Amino acid sequence: MGVTSIGKPRTESVTTSFLLGEHRRTLDDRYRLSVPTELAQPLMEQGGECILVKERPGSLSLWDAAQWQQRLDRGVQLIQSKLEAGRLEGRIDQVQRFGRLLSTRHRAVSLAGRGRLVLPEGFREFLGDAEGRYLVVLGAALRIEIWQPAAWFSYLEQTMPEFHRLFDDLSA
Repeated sequence: MGVTSIGKPRTESVTTSFLLGEHRRTLDDRYRLSVPTELAQPLMEQGGECILVKERPGSLSLWDAAQWQQRLDRGVQLIQSKLEAGRLEGRIDQVQRFGRLLSTRHRAVSLAGRGRLVLPEGFREFLGDAEGRYLVVLGAALRIEIWQPAAWFSYLEQTMPEFHRLFDDLSA
């Protein structure tokens, strides 16, 4: 399992590219997935260091490592400060559950040449049996997402009717 530092502030700046696009890609017998160039390029420009995250069953996300670390550090530091201040008394079971989920939720990975990503064990199982089958790879604004097709279509059916309202809310 990959190791990620927690609670240490990072000072480097993080650039944010707006990632968009939906693509079909096949996972090969070595569990390699070719991330489309237009999605992989912004991450490759940052050195190709990424964090693969278990999001919801049938879905993984791929973040720029520095961007993910900043988000994680802010949240963990807030929880640590609440814990130190005694504001989480009686909620230690929740803190422990958070720690367990956080320990297995993400892993450092690298995008190899031509945007090739190897899906690690544990993440493959979370995604579902996908060897030799196609996956949906899409830009989700701040990250890349990898979906099992059935999970993706189910998500679209549930959320697409809200698109216009969401667009109007965010662009107002």
